[in-house]
Amino acid sequence: MRHRSLLILTTVLTTGALTLTACSSRDDGKSGGSGSGKTTTVIIGVDAPLTGSLSALGQGIKNSVDLAAKTANKNKEVPGVEFKIEALDDQAIPASGQANATKLVGNKDVLGAVGPLNSGVAQSMQGVFESGNLVQVSPANTNPSLSQGDNWGKGEKKRTFKTYFRTATTDVIQGKFAAQYLFNDAKKKKVFVVDDKQTYGVGLASIFSAEFKRLGGTVADTDHVTKDEKDFSTTANKVKSSGADSVFFGGQYPEGGLLSDQIKKAGANIPLMGGDGIYDPAFIKASAQANDGDLATSVGYPVEQLTTAKAFIANYKAGGYKDPYAAYGGYSYDAAWSIIQAVKTVVQANNGKLPDDARAKVVEAMSKVSFEGVTGKVSFDEYGDTTNKQLTVYGVKNGAWASIKSDTFND
Repeated sequence: MRHRSLLILTTVLTTGALTLTACSSRDDGKSGGSGSGKTTTVIIGVDAPLTGSLSALGQGIKNSVDLAAKTANKNKEVPGVEFKIEALDDQAIPASGQANATKLVGNKDVLGAVGPLNSGVAQSMQGVFESGNLVQVSPANTNPSLSQGDNWGKGEKKRTFKTYFRTATTDVIQGKFAAQYLFNDAKKKKVFVVDDKQTYGVGLASIFSAEFKRLGGTVADTDHVTKDEKDFSTTANKVKSSGADSVFFGGQYPEGGLLSDQIKKAGANIPLMGGDGIYDPAFIKASAQANDGDLATSVGYPVEQLTTAKAFIANYKAGGYKDPYAAYGGYSYDAAWSIIQAVKTVVQANNGKLPDDARAKVVEAMSKVSFEGVTGKVSFDEYGDTTNKQLTVYGVKNGAWASIKSDTFND
């Protein structure tokens, strides 16, 4: 999403006067090694919507990265290196994300960044990170073009930014997975498709529609809504008159919840399905009408059901974080941990110290990262995409999201 992808002002968790910058320590030859007794500070940047309508997701991203950094320090994962985070608020606005990327690139202590949530924001940041040779790992972006180029749909895949990676699977997988569930499992044959005109929503809706029609389903009609809009009555009436037996929405939960509410008020008692962008309790709260039966896909298996996530869940709770880890917590932790593992590889290869070209070396090391993470096996393919193709369909039941089906996608 921008994904999956849900209140506090921008938080900068940098250290004070006692912190040694990675730049100065490397420049004066006093970089901390395993036997030096000194430590070098490495900052992991975080970019997410920490305020605004998507802050519930953004706070979960920030907190999960913070937990990864603290865990690495506690366990001395990289001897001689202390990890800290610098969290910046993009408010889900591309221009803010670009400014944040520029700030992170300008801080030579930053050797990697986690984020953003939204695919549209990522588009504005990729070039900045590439120019600064700074690795970026998103826990939530799902638009295929970010890693495979604008012509991926024509089969012309090209990796444009070597610094870009993600732990969330793409909409090529999510959109098809959603269409297959709605057609084959939910037995819906005539769907009305709506998107929010944003990068994530348009891409997801397009991929879903193509797969739904390939399976033999019918797209009754399409419509578009505007981000931050509140009145969707015109679209709701179109849905009602179309005779569709379901709705697919490409977008985020603030608009998705209201759209579901107004469709049902219009008299169309049919399920609305969306991607990880609507998979949040706030989607349910946004609807005054009971929306049991609405559906959402999200990347991976439910974290609470994974044995690999038990320690993460327990440590997050013990950490006393105000906000829940939300939909992308596990993927954010894994994104941060992949950066930590890349830094570890670079330090080990340089006699326990960070080299002068640490950023370039970290980018190179990221391509070979592989470990068992919170969300399962974490590794990346030749495009920087996750090799994890697990997804889950969730449904609203008794006013809460409940998992319905988890599977590994096979095209």
